[in-house]
Amino acid sequence: MMAGDLRAWLTTSEPQSHRQAYLGRAYVAWRRLAANPLAITGLVLVLALILVAAFAPLLATHSPVAGGDLRTQRLLPPGGEFWLGTDDQARDIYSRLVYGARVTLQVVALVSVIAMPVGLAVGTISGYLGGFVDAVLMRITDVFLAFPKLVLALAFVAALGPGIDNAIIAIAITSWPPYARLARAETLTVRDSDFIHAARLQGASAPRILLRYIVPLCLSSVIVRVTLDMAGIILTAAGLGFLGLGAQPPLPEWGTMIAAGRRFLIDQWWVAAMPGIAILVVSLGFNLLGDGLRDVIDPKAAK
Repeated sequence: MMAGDLRAWLTTSEPQSHRQAYLGRAYVAWRRLAANPLAITGLVLVLALILVAAFAPLLATHSPVAGGDLRTQRLLPPGGEFWLGTDDQARDIYSRLVYGARVTLQVVALVSVIAMPVGLAVGTISGYLGGFVDAVLMRITDVFLAFPKLVLALAFVAALGPGIDNAIIAIAITSWPPYARLARAETLTVRDSDFIHAARLQGASAPRILLRYIVPLCLSSVIVRVTLDMAGIILTAAGLGFLGLGAQPPLPEWGTMIAAGRRFLIDQWWVAAMPGIAILVVSLGFNLLGDGLRDVIDPKAAK
């Protein structure tokens, strides 16, 4: 099939199968995303993070945890053997940043996998059933939303104990309420639609209606919100690491690296500045990608 024929097959207004319709929607969405240079920039940055995390052993030039000679290699400036300098333990900052990408990606992925389904389930159930169930679930959500995310995460980590696993659990516990609110709002707009009434008349149960009809309609908006929240997740994890409640040394986590380098900020600025720049770039990438996905996936966006 030639390129022109394939494009015509994907963009036809009368698809002949579900597969053709899905592929056509994906093609149109990709073209809209590709037309946004900022979104493509964000996509490139996120893909770069994934590739760096996947090939960290090949990209790193030194061990991320073992230091060199403290007498001659401690707090060296960028250049030469150590591209981004060394820290107070004579460890290569570049290698620690490369391996730190794995920790960052692990936090973002696990928090999203835990928090998104919880928020989606709470929001759709609350919006569809309404009444007493809605009141109880939303009041619980309001309790979580009443506290700043970082403060609430600090409380949970203090109760669970420091460590990267407990930090992931704490961030996930504090991240689901906005998704629940969004899913509830989306559910309220469709629960009285004709196709929902038709499904009820055919004998469909509430769980079937939720899973087959309502959740897919809410999923796109929640995915966009999750993408936009990933920068906040990274910053929260870095904040916990900076306070000593997240990843523990010698694990190369970016927030922990900033905390270790804050004592040398004036004279050896690179120790704290390099992981700070990494957090900035990755957070910017997720924000740009989230903005682009919002324009592409949002069903209310202009065609």
